[in-house]
Amino acid sequence: MIEGGTENSMERKNAWTTYSEEQLLELRKLTDAYKAFLDAGKTERECVKEAVKLAEAQGYVRIDKARKDGKKLTAGDKVYAVCMGKMMALFHIGEKPLEEGMRILGAHVDSPRLDLKQNPLYEDTDLAYLDTHYYGGVKKYQWVTIPLAIHGVVAKKDGTLVDVCIGEKEDDPVVFVSDLLIHLAGEQLEKKARLVIEGENLDILIGSRPAPEKDGKAEEEEKKQKEAVKANILAILEEKYGMEEEDFLSAELEIVPADKARDCGLDRSMILSYGQDDRVCAYTSLAAQLDTQTQAYTCCCLLVDKEEIGSVGATGMQSRFFENTVAELMELTGAYSELGLRRCLSSCRMLSSDVSAAFDPLYASYFEKRNSAYFGKGLVFNKYTGSRGKSGSNDANAEYMAKIRAIFDRHGVAFQTAELGKVDVGGGGTIAYISALYGMEVIDSGVAVLNMHAPMEVTSKADVYEAYRGYKAFLQEA
Repeated sequence: MIEGGTENSMERKNAWTTYSEEQLLELRKLTDAYKAFLDAGKTERECVKEAVKLAEAQGYVRIDKARKDGKKLTAGDKVYAVCMGKMMALFHIGEKPLEEGMRILGAHVDSPRLDLKQNPLYEDTDLAYLDTHYYGGVKKYQWVTIPLAIHGVVAKKDGTLVDVCIGEKEDDPVVFVSDLLIHLAGEQLEKKARLVIEGENLDILIGSRPAPEKDGKAEEEEKKQKEAVKANILAILEEKYGMEEEDFLSAELEIVPADKARDCGLDRSMILSYGQDDRVCAYTSLAAQLDTQTQAYTCCCLLVDKEEIGSVGATGMQSRFFENTVAELMELTGAYSELGLRRCLSSCRMLSSDVSAAFDPLYASYFEKRNSAYFGKGLVFNKYTGSRGKSGSNDANAEYMAKIRAIFDRHGVAFQTAELGKVDVGGGGTIAYISALYGMEVIDSGVAVLNMHAPMEVTSKADVYEAYRGYKAFLQEA
C-alpha cells in the first residue's frame, strides 16, 4: 500500500502511477543491473559466483578467512560463506547480540532446466545427441525448437575444474531439442499435453558432421562410420576443454535457454528472461543486503539451491549449512553456545523470498481475482502456500503479518497479498516451512511472475523495484 493507503484499503494501487522522476531513475538502474545478473547467472553456480563478486566489492570477507585470521566480529563487520559453490549466506553484523536473532532474506538460485545424464553422448543415423534428465517442474513441450546453451563444470580426475559455457556469445553455436513436423503430427497432437513430448525425447542435438579423414583414412578409433559424428564431437570437446568422454561422469552440465534478458513490452515496463523464478527474489534480496547499513539486528541474505526439487541435498535448505554457519558466526563474535545458537535461530525474523503467480487474464478461470497477484502492484505476500488444503505449507501467524504491513506502510512500499491460483487447482511450496522448523517467524514474499517455470518468464519492473525497497525496509525495521 502506498503512503498510508486509501479508504478502500483492500484495493492495491498500481505502483507505476506513484513514482517520481528520481524513483524512475533508481528503478531503471536497478532493473538494468538485475538483467545483467540474469545473463551472468544462468545456473546456481554462476549465481553464487556473481553474488560473491558483488559482495566482495562491498567489503564482505569469506568467513573461513576471518576465522583463520583470528578476527573477532563486531558490529559493522561483513562476512559470507559458500557451500559447494551452489549455496551462500551473507551476514552484516548488527549491534545486538546474535542470540537475539537476525533479520533474514532467503531465496533460491536454482531454476527448472535440463541436466545431462552421466553417460549422455551418443550417435544415431549420423546425428550426435546428449541425453538429458529434466530438473524441476517443467512443461516439456516448451523446451523444444528453441535455442539452448550448455553451462556448467567438468571435474577431472586430476582435481581440475573446467568451466563450460557454450551458446551465449554472438558467434557461439547453440544446441536444441527437435520436434515432430506438423505434417506428421496428427497422432502426436491427440496426446495429453504432458505426453506430447516425453522426458526421454528431450535429447539435445549437438552435431551432424563426421570426423575428417587423415591421409585418406579416418583415425583408427573413428573407423566405424556410425560413430564418426560422435568422434568429431569428442575431438571438439578435447580441443576446447581438454575433456574426454569419461569426464561426463563427473560433470554438472545444465541446458538452459540461450536468450538474454530483454525489456518486454513497447513501454519497456517488463522483463523477459530465463530463470526469474527465483533469481528475481535472489537478486533483489542480495541488492537490499548489500545496500543496507549496520542495523540493530544482524542482517542475513541466504541464497540456496535445490528448492525446485524439494530443498534436498547438501546445498538445499534442508541441509545443516545455514545452522552450521550461524554457529561459526557466533563463535567469531565470542558468544557461541548450543543454547545460544537455538535462541538465535528461534528469535529470527525471515522473509522467504520466492515468486508468486501473476494473474493472467488469458487464463482467468484458474485464478481467484480477489486473492491473486497483479503486475505493477508491488511485492506479493503469501501468508500460506502449499496445495489444496494448505498441504506442505508454512502458515505465517497474524501477528507477524501485522508487523510486516506496518513496516511497509511506513516506508511507502507497494505490496499485495495472494494465493497460488484457485484452492483446488494446484499450488506450490517454498523454503519457508523449513526455516519455520527453528521456531522463527517467516512469511513468503516475492515478485509476481507470468509463465512461471517456462523457458522464458516475465516480471514487472515496478514489482522488481518494490521487492528491493520492501526487502531493504524489512532489514532496517523488522
